[in-house]
Parts: sequence; structure tokens; C-alpha cells
Amino acid sequence: MTDRPELRRLCVHESIGNKIPKEGFVEAFDELSIPVELVGDDETYDETDAVASFEPRPEFLDAGWVHVIRAGYDAFDTNAYETERTPLTNSTGIHGTTVGEIGVGYMLSLARMLHIYRDHQNDGDWYEPDYSRPFTVEDERLCVIGLGTLGQGISERADALGMDVVGVRRSGESVPGVSEVYHPDDLHDAIADARFVAVAVPHTPSTEGMISTAEFEAMRDDAYLINVARGPIVDEDALIDALDSGTIAGAGLDVFETEPLPEESPLWDFEEVIISPHRGSATNQYHLDIAELVAENVRRYQDGESLKNRVA
Repeated sequence: MTDRPELRRLCVHESIGNKIPKEGFVEAFDELSIPVELVGDDETYDETDAVASFEPRPEFLDAGWVHVIRAGYDAFDTNAYETERTPLTNSTGIHGTTVGEIGVGYMLSLARMLHIYRDHQNDGDWYEPDYSRPFTVEDERLCVIGLGTLGQGISERADALGMDVVGVRRSGESVPGVSEVYHPDDLHDAIADARFVAVAVPHTPSTEGMISTAEFEAMRDDAYLINVARGPIVDEDALIDALDSGTIAGAGLDVFETEPLPEESPLWDFEEVIISPHRGSATNQYHLDIAELVAENVRRYQDGESLKNRVA
């Protein structure tokens, strides 16, 4: 039993349309025990309301519980939620497959030059690269920085492709398919021999700018950076300098310091950089993955159980 007032409705804020189809998301709750309403900024809330949103709004603090439909919740003032005793949850833990696939996709494309062939296809050019340029990912070393859901999703798939996977994790806890786990204090040792370095840590004050000039200098000159986490974790100016100077070979980037990536960014112009518009989790089933998580937390809330992925 619980002293929480029972939830009487789930309010789906229209800002979810930034990432997923609004109507499809609402329809995914056909069997939910409470009504689901699509709401805008003129809505008011009380403690019998649950809210699912992409963007924060001050009035959400009046609700009984708020769910962020994305994994990153840094836009939400967790201190305010703590003060108001309004539970805040996020959508971590559901991106292992989707982000794992795009991370491995970058590596395969960069190794086998699929991005370059496509560029030449657009010009109708039968392009044959230098013999020494293409390589296979098998037996190449991958260092995954952060071995949570995203990092394990990448590691599992890379291991299946025969890559030598090492990782960086503060806890030091082992992960299947990862041959060695380094402490963050030993980051430079971890990345020194890697052909690919994949960033998969959350964006926090301690991880902001953690990949910068010193880290690029520690990497091999034929190494590639993969960032599927958050843009500010990588010092973008330092990355551009490293690409310009040949300190590293290239990058696969789904996230950036400023999004959308400004037209004037030099990153657009590097042949060996693959850019995607922060869509690592985007599939035609993504709204269903989130809805399943939200529905589970509705049940937990009503039953007085602890909420999954609570961040405040």
C-alpha cells in the first residue's frame, strides 16, 4: 500500500513530438489503467497526474510524477523536483540495441569506406580507393568509455564481430565481451592502442570535455572517435584540430555541442567524418519502447513500488 494519491490520468506533453509521433505514443497506452491525454502548455496539474514530456515546464512540478522521454535529463532542474518531492524518471536502459547498432554501423562504414563510396555514388564516380585504406573491424581494438546501457550495447555487438573490446568504467565491474576494464584515471592507457574509441558516458560536470587535446594525442593517428553519448563530452574545437592535423583519422558523430550542428561547422567538410542528427535511438519502434517503460512505472506508482529510472 502507499500514501500517494492514485494517478487519475497520464498527460503526454506535446513536446514529445520532437522525437516521436504524438498520436502513436498516445495510442500505445490503449490498455493502460488510467486515461491518457495529449496536452499543451496551457495545462495545469495536480498530484493525481503523471506527465510524460520531452521538454521541462515549471508547472510539471505540481504533478504526482514526471517522466522524461529521453535518457538525458539535464534540462530538468532535479533540485527543484527534489524540493517539491515530485518524482522524476527518465528513459535510460532502453537504448542498448538502437545506439549499439549505430555505433557499430559507424565503425563498419569507416573501416570499409561505405560513406566514401556513397559520396562518389552521388557524383556517378566509379571510385577505387588506395589498396592500403580499407580494413576489417575483426581483431581491431575498440575502447568503450562508459559501460552502461549504451556502452554494453556497443560492446556486445563489437565482440560478436570479432573485435578486441576493452572498456573504461569507474566501478571496474566486468562486462561480458569486454576483455579488460580500465579506471577513468587510466583513460589514456585504455585508448592508446585502440583503433576505435567510443564515447558512451552520461553528460555530467565530471564528464564534460573529458575527450580533448590530450586524449586525441594519446590516441593512434589511425584511430577513429565514435560519439553516441552527448556532444559536450567531447571538446569540439580540439576534435576539429585533431582531424585537421591528422592526429586522428576520423570520427562518427551523432551528438554535438550545439544541435542542430551549425552550417558553418568545419565538421561537415571532413571526408572521414560521418554525421547523423542525434538519431542514435530513432527507429519506428522507439515510441513503443518508451511507452512500455512508462506503463511499467504507472503500475509501480499505483502499487507504491519504487519507480524505475528515478533521477530525482
